[in-house]
Amino acid sequence: MKNLYTILILFIGTLSTFAQSAGVSGSVVDQNNKPLSNVNITISHTSLGTTTDARGKFEITDLAPGAYTLTFSIMGHDTKQVQVNIVANRIKEIPNVSLPEKSEQLNEVVVKGHHNKYAVKTPSSSLRLKTEVAKLPQNIQIISSELLQDQQATSIMDGVIRNVSGVTMLEHWGNFARVNMRGFRLPAFRNGFNVQDSWGPLSEDMAFVDQIEFVKGPAGFMMSAGEPGGFYNVVTKKPTERTIRQVSLMAGSFDNYRATLDLGGKATENGKLLYRFNAMYQIADSHRGNEDAERYGFAPALTYKLSQKTAVTAELNVQQAESYMGAAYVFAPNDDGYGSLDRDFKFTDTNYPASDIQEVTFFGTIKHDFNKDWSWETKFGSLRYDQVGNSTWVWSLEENGDAVRYISNWDALSVGKYFQSYITGAFHTGGINHNILGGFDYSQKEYWADFNQFGLTDVDQPFNIYNPVYGNTELPIFDKSTPVQYRDNIYNYGGINRSVYLQDEIGFFNNKARLTLAGRYTHLFTRGKDETDSKITPRIGLSVDILPTLSAYGLYDRSFIGQNGVSFSGEAFDPVDANDIEGGLKKSFFNGRLRTSLGAYQITKENVLVTDPENPNFSIQLGEIQSKGIEFDLQGEVTPELNVILNYANTNVEITEDTDPENIGQRVAGHAKHITNGWLNYKFSEESKLHGFGGSLGYQYQIDRSTWSWGADNESQLPDYFRLDGALSWSNDKLRVQINVNNLLDEYLYSGSNYAAYLYWQSEPGINGRVTVTYNF
Repeated sequence: MKNLYTILILFIGTLSTFAQSAGVSGSVVDQNNKPLSNVNITISHTSLGTTTDARGKFEITDLAPGAYTLTFSIMGHDTKQVQVNIVANRIKEIPNVSLPEKSEQLNEVVVKGHHNKYAVKTPSSSLRLKTEVAKLPQNIQIISSELLQDQQATSIMDGVIRNVSGVTMLEHWGNFARVNMRGFRLPAFRNGFNVQDSWGPLSEDMAFVDQIEFVKGPAGFMMSAGEPGGFYNVVTKKPTERTIRQVSLMAGSFDNYRATLDLGGKATENGKLLYRFNAMYQIADSHRGNEDAERYGFAPALTYKLSQKTAVTAELNVQQAESYMGAAYVFAPNDDGYGSLDRDFKFTDTNYPASDIQEVTFFGTIKHDFNKDWSWETKFGSLRYDQVGNSTWVWSLEENGDAVRYISNWDALSVGKYFQSYITGAFHTGGINHNILGGFDYSQKEYWADFNQFGLTDVDQPFNIYNPVYGNTELPIFDKSTPVQYRDNIYNYGGINRSVYLQDEIGFFNNKARLTLAGRYTHLFTRGKDETDSKITPRIGLSVDILPTLSAYGLYDRSFIGQNGVSFSGEAFDPVDANDIEGGLKKSFFNGRLRTSLGAYQITKENVLVTDPENPNFSIQLGEIQSKGIEFDLQGEVTPELNVILNYANTNVEITEDTDPENIGQRVAGHAKHITNGWLNYKFSEESKLHGFGGSLGYQYQIDRSTWSWGADNESQLPDYFRLDGALSWSNDKLRVQINVNNLLDEYLYSGSNYAAYLYWQSEPGINGRVTVTYNF
């Protein structure tokens, strides 16, 4: 990192050369004088251009003196041209440019012209940041709805992570995603709220998702509510003024059938009341068979504009899901090795029951714009996750393949309550810009779980993995007569997080250098601990424009968060205390259509949780872990027809302090040392005879994979992972037909670990496909 600081000092030393730049700035609004984001702005007779940020503002610099024509355009609004005269050494500010809505509305999901499908410029409002991603002193990658559609992802566990460098998914119980980045598990955020629990929430269904934001590093601006490695924020579909009428039908391998509905638009003629309604229904088996699971849900949302400056939004999401928790695990003796059983081998019996899960979330938002520079937003939310079911594991396994299996009860209830209130604003002191962010964050979580009831299923005769016989097991009967939160001998944990945050993003030299100074106070109450924990943590970031298309950044940030769960003995865990030092470069090409980022980081994390080697359903707490790595991300357009995603990450995570000196220097489980992913999408232009047709091809490649369990000595026994996927599509303004084929090479892919006298793994299906028909009416 010493070299990074040297580079940054050199950057700062060159800033004075930018002070004489000439350019133009301004704002773009709609017919109601509301800011318009993502408006395309081009300048005649130049290759320069930009888009407006979340506040509708833009700035273009490095222009020679003279007369220019600026063209403003965005889907669904009129296009406008503005004449400007640029004077040397001045940034000319033009009056608000108004782009009224077109009388004929375009469907929100129709992609026309030069719309950039894969490179999203600004994060959602739930991240509280109004600076475009390329100018932030942090690595943030955004997965767009168009990319999710091209890959036909149905849930967060359906290959979504391939679009971000260094992200992996460990084996899971079946109902939730265990996503890792930079060597640490990522908490699941929804609309800016941390809704993660130790065993939840329910995996996010893409029918309700607008975009997914992967934020790398502690992210103090989110009240440090995320892990030191970062978090992923799922942004749900919101009410819109554009009319949306879309239905989608899917059929795929393993009796996978799915239907979705998306409706939205103005509920009143004056446009004061907007709505959105999404619904989905799915039934699907697995490649192992006898695991038919049903899932359905609906999500209504309303926005009411109290005035031109004030709006209220309410969102409800109700989902019901079945899950065969633990059924994906396969066990074998150590000497046999991973993948020694057939890819479709089923370790559970055919009568293994599904668990029932209901998840209900509610989000409310009140937003008020005082003026074009200052706004206030208050958000509140709740989550209730109710699970009635069981899980399975192996009790014993002999060398001859005889296994005794058991089923344990797993009824659980998770309740979360959330509140946020913050203010954002901008002002100037002389030639210096200030972007202020300040606010308060409150979260309260509680989790009850009954793991203690269990019973063996192979009492009279073991289950032999080499000669399996199904249909002989007797299921244990569990006492579920009392709601789980009122039972004896259950696990109950939770906590309260109160945080206050204040940040100033200071812009120098016509905002070509941006210095972020921030501080955060966090107060934690953890159930099971006699004392509360509190701490003040700083955040310092610097982003510098070397060229109009090239910026460099550096960041120091800290995280201090409570940890859910308890150890096997029932003891609560100490908070995470970690710091992150990172820096890198961000470069755009082709007038901003193709964006890249290259960065390096070092995270030092204390009180880290790892899998308990003696009780894999629980965790233990280590002393200190250090994660170092390099990351590269590329997304956007090479040409208007060719869109691309490409990334690479080198990750190394080791124990640096521990009560056992022999563990120091040992590799920590749960990551691959080298990961690279790619996705290409080509759609024929309007001039081509094949207009409407398109194709995609993507790969995932992981090298030097570590196992999950810390008790496995973190040996890299897993083979390298390579998966190739593809898709073909045809579409017009109304209809889209798409065929996706996954694992084109029919590889036997899996992840797992060794444990005691045996090892376990979860396999992915062989070559499989799905056909989707989408109609806009």
